Amino acid sequence: MHRICIYSQDIIWITGRSERYAQEVMRDIRLLYHKDRHQHVTIAEACAYLGLPYEDVFNMINGIKVG
Repeated sequence: MHRICIYSQDIIWITGRSERYAQEVMRDIRLLYHKDRHQHVTIAEACAYLGLPYEDVFNMINGIKVG
């Protein structure tokens, strides 16, 4: 089973930025998509916000090796 949600630790790992930055990104995404604190942020939403290619981030988070 593949994960479709993203967490602040994933944003830290992908961007190489601080925990505080990752928390701010998560907050901004929730505001943008009108989500409450208890609602999850998807990889697709984070990629759209950060301007990153979805497939690459999905594969990184789920540990899928690409040829």
